[in-house]
Amino acid sequence: MNATTAAQAAEGSDRRPTTGVREEELVAGIRAVATGDAVVAPALTRRLLDAHAHQVLSPAGAAESRADPRLSALSEREHEVLVAIGSGWTNAEIAEQLVLTESTVKKHVGRVLAEIGGRDRIHAVIMAYDAGLVRPR
Repeated sequence: MNATTAAQAAEGSDRRPTTGVREEELVAGIRAVATGDAVVAPALTRRLLDAHAHQVLSPAGAAESRADPRLSALSEREHEVLVAIGSGWTNAEIAEQLVLTESTVKKHVGRVLAEIGGRDRIHAVIMAYDAGLVRPR
């Protein structure tokens, strides 16, 4: 299946246009779902966490007292990227805010996931919340 066919298939799957989604992101999402992974847009992740994080987060201050040793393995830049992921930023937003290229951001995201033992961005978001690096708005 080529990228155009994949995009057409995904667009027709629920009859909603895929505006605002780049073709390569759509294809990557289709491939991820095909291998059994979940795909959640960073903006949706942010809204879900804002709506429900208060139900699962420990009391204020408790997270800071539990320093996760996996965080100490992160470089300063990787730590910044983890905070950005936890805040629901896309790779493009991270690149813009940290003055990096998107390919560099993708490398940092990969390193962050490897260091924390995360399978995907959702694990990174959970880690960021558990470590007290981000809070619901």
